[in-house]
Amino acid sequence: MDPSHRITVIGGGFAGLTAAISAAESGAAVTLYEAHRTLGGRGRTAEGPYAANDGPHALYSRGPHWAWLRRRGLLGPMATPPLRESHRFRFHRAGALRRTPPLGVFTLARRKAETAPVDTDFMTWATERAGPDTARAAAHYAAVALFHHDPGALSAAFVQERLRRATALPPEARYPVGGWGRLTGRMAAHARNLGVRIETAVRIDSLPEHAPVIVATSLEAARRLLKDDSLRWTGGRTALLDLALRTRKGDPFIVSDLDAPGWLERFTAQDPSLAPAGEQLLQGHFPVGPDESRADGIARAENLLDLGFPGWRARTAWRRESLATGRTGAVDPPGTTWRDRPRIDRGQGVFLAGDQVAAPGVLSEVSFNSGIAAAALAVQQLSALKEQSPGVA
Repeated sequence: MDPSHRITVIGGGFAGLTAAISAAESGAAVTLYEAHRTLGGRGRTAEGPYAANDGPHALYSRGPHWAWLRRRGLLGPMATPPLRESHRFRFHRAGALRRTPPLGVFTLARRKAETAPVDTDFMTWATERAGPDTARAAAHYAAVALFHHDPGALSAAFVQERLRRATALPPEARYPVGGWGRLTGRMAAHARNLGVRIETAVRIDSLPEHAPVIVATSLEAARRLLKDDSLRWTGGRTALLDLALRTRKGDPFIVSDLDAPGWLERFTAQDPSLAPAGEQLLQGHFPVGPDESRADGIARAENLLDLGFPGWRARTAWRRESLATGRTGAVDPPGTTWRDRPRIDRGQGVFLAGDQVAAPGVLSEVSFNSGIAAAALAVQQLSALKEQSPGVA
């Protein structure tokens, strides 16, 4: 086949796999390159007895990717937040663990995102409607879908959309049984069945000679590859903590920090397969500011563990911590929306996909929507190229 009549996808995470599948379903020949030896990007799941994702992950059932995955038989077994654990949801407020947040948080969350202004920060807007204490608690609760150290400083419309989604009833969150790696594994198998050529452990340091090319990497990696310093957007820095603890009856299911952004979740509550019998897997994220370190975030995590998981240090069977910088998705400051982020079409047959580009959605939905859009544009250009050189296979 003429190499100019093939779509190249760089990056084998959720965005890249979505783009590759979508392009292949349109009849295009596709090659996908992944720098790591395993696919999945930020959706990788640790190998071994503790199936911890690369940061806490959930799939929102009302998102656009849910129906797309289901139609292709790619969802697989999904765990739901267990009703039996709902009474073990705790909120860290005023230095103590409580069973309920301020009532005004849920009242505020019921407001439609469209009623919140783009040009005003969330803290100002929410304070006018619910008072400063409730506004601060709501901003920190929304951080579960933001990974940002100061959610109240972001666009009110942006934060409100995530607050509504995070507090929806029934809950939207779903969890691929066995970890997100199972989901990306099913996507990769489906891509190969469609004829996508997947090559792992291949790092692409310069753009391929022939377009179209879909760059489905982090924005930082895309900036280096494309030598385009304009590929920048605001993101977050987040301390990630994963723990396997020997089981103790009565441990909380979730601890949401309302005094500062932070979240701890016992993922084995919905999927016991993530850890050996008699142990439970916790994953948490604690956003840190520009002048803070990973240790600052981990200290906040350990404070919540001291309050909610008595004796956790003696019960620890496994521990992993890291700092996620620029890989937890885009956040929109006041006066901006997703439309202001780096555009998908970069010109000359190059297209971007990922969670920090100009596409709507919450968390992985941005990767999905940008992957679909990038694939459609790449297929369109490939068709134009074939028309210019008819008769070439």
